[in-house]
Amino acid sequence: MITSTKTYIKLCIMLLAAALLFPGCKKSRSDMGQTLYKKTKNKVFKDVTPDGLAEVFQKVLADEKHNLTYGTFISNFYEQNGYDPVFVMDHIFNKDLNTAVTYYQNAAQHGLDPELFKASEIAQLVNKFYDKKGIKTLDEAYHDIAELEILSANSLLRYSNALQYGVINPKSIYVRYYIPTPRPDTNGMTKVFQVTDLKAYLDSIQPKSPEYITLQKALAAGSAADGFSPEETKRLLIVNLERLRWRNMPDAGKFVKVNIPAFQLDVMQNGKSALNMKVCVGQGRNSNYSESLMNYSDTGKTDKPNRHSTPQLSSLIHSVEVNPVWNIPQSIANKEIIVEAKKDRYYLENKGINVYKDGKLVDPDDIDWDTATAADYEFKQKPGDDNSLGKIKFLFNNQSSVYLHDTPAKNAFGMSMRAISHGCVRLGDPKGLALNLFGEGPKFDLISKDMELDKPEPTSVTLSPKVPVLITYQTAWTDNSGNLKAARDVYGLDIVLYNALATLK
Repeated sequence: MITSTKTYIKLCIMLLAAALLFPGCKKSRSDMGQTLYKKTKNKVFKDVTPDGLAEVFQKVLADEKHNLTYGTFISNFYEQNGYDPVFVMDHIFNKDLNTAVTYYQNAAQHGLDPELFKASEIAQLVNKFYDKKGIKTLDEAYHDIAELEILSANSLLRYSNALQYGVINPKSIYVRYYIPTPRPDTNGMTKVFQVTDLKAYLDSIQPKSPEYITLQKALAAGSAADGFSPEETKRLLIVNLERLRWRNMPDAGKFVKVNIPAFQLDVMQNGKSALNMKVCVGQGRNSNYSESLMNYSDTGKTDKPNRHSTPQLSSLIHSVEVNPVWNIPQSIANKEIIVEAKKDRYYLENKGINVYKDGKLVDPDDIDWDTATAADYEFKQKPGDDNSLGKIKFLFNNQSSVYLHDTPAKNAFGMSMRAISHGCVRLGDPKGLALNLFGEGPKFDLISKDMELDKPEPTSVTLSPKVPVLITYQTAWTDNSGNLKAARDVYGLDIVLYNALATLK
């Protein structure tokens, strides 16, 4: 008795382990033919067997695999699960597949082409099953079950992933995109095969952010944003709905958001802008707005950023440096600093720029500026009113060596097109940002006092807790009142994304 009990326990454990390892394992379909016959009243289905279907299913899948978005995943799944037609057997006769077709047909509400999800093909096949004379032979029955099953699986996976992750991977089309962005994985896709109520599932994956819904409503209404035609606005909304599906916003109640084409910074708090200011960003390849979503050249379809473009990135602001020293990049030193030093022997002194060789301070008068290059020397601008970083810079780790900073060139904030920097983000109200991030208290008092010093020295102040920062690219968005706002495509990134969406198959 004890032995048999132990054996029984071991068997239970083995069965449980198998269930955990293979949650989508094949159901018993021994009555497949009878079930299909009862539902369809088509006598052809009486002779359908799981083994007979599996043989045909395997061949159809091999033929179709290269046409499927998720061919390899789908092939592996059905191979591991005995070619069990879960969608046909569990969803066709409760109208679930019809419901799915309706969602696919309405994909244009999300700015997506319904043809991506094969809605009409699925509907035609489903109708054959509802027509008791629609399928005439056993071979046809096997083929149509396999065809409908494969099509349904691929379309549901594609639609599900499209709404939850977007249809385009931003890292595949943008050169300077450094924002962690979730993408579909096998665990998530496997769960699609385990859905029991398709309508409830499809409802659950609809994007629900207020901004997304506002853009959807504008798309449905055929709205025209200020300065844009209705057709151009439509295309603008299509690309920005896709961006919102990327789900790359920081998961935090408060974060700093820089929107490159809008030339603005917002401190977002609980979904609303708590602080807004103008910014200047890096130079863009489309700064004269000669190309648009209505008129662009073939060369505009690929992302070829200006070398001074601000990257899209996310990080954490960890500190500020008050009265910063500017370590001048070699590219700027070669193209600007050395050029000016050749023309004016007092230029470096007037701008507070020191020159170093091998870490040692050197006299500019001892340098032959006709042959000098930035590879030979280091250039550092001392704190002061002329310092290009102004009185404060906000630091966060990133691979592009960019930061947010003050600037002495205040006139630029009066310009409408502010893509003029070398890549960093210049702030219209740096002290206001410091107050918002640090709050009133000793640290902000120190920052404020040091920014007013006549003979400034660099001071580093840590920010705790760190605050997320997102530098992103949105040409359509909503303000605090839910109004639609739009901006021109200064980097040409809308064109790249629109082309990628338009050429999807």
